[in-house]
Amino acid sequence: QVRLVESGGDVVQAGASLRLSCAYSGSSSHIPFIAGMEWYRQALGEQRDWVATITYDGTANYAPSARGRFTISRDTEKSVLSLQMDNLKPEDTAVYYCSARVVDNTYWGQGTQVVVSS
Repeated sequence: QVRLVESGGDVVQAGASLRLSCAYSGSSSHIPFIAGMEWYRQALGEQRDWVATITYDGTANYAPSARGRFTISRDTEKSVLSLQMDNLKPEDTAVYYCSARVVDNTYWGQGTQVVVSS
């Protein structure tokens, strides 16, 4: 089992920056075997969309909407996944979720709300 808790969501104006954090914890049979961690987002009335991935070896990948503006990182010593979001746009408004993949299971946090006003 892996527990994830997101934080850092806020109401900001377009062009601002935000840093989301996801603190994770779990058993020794799960944490060392996290294959990858992701950020997803879900706007009101929309499906949940993938934003970014960081694999166990630190390789990062981004959705086209996030590439060049968002940076995913993971501090394994502090057990924190982060998403640095710069030059935010109103279309970035959504609930942001972090997830962790361990073998055949995916664990989710409860989400943190980001609102970007124009």
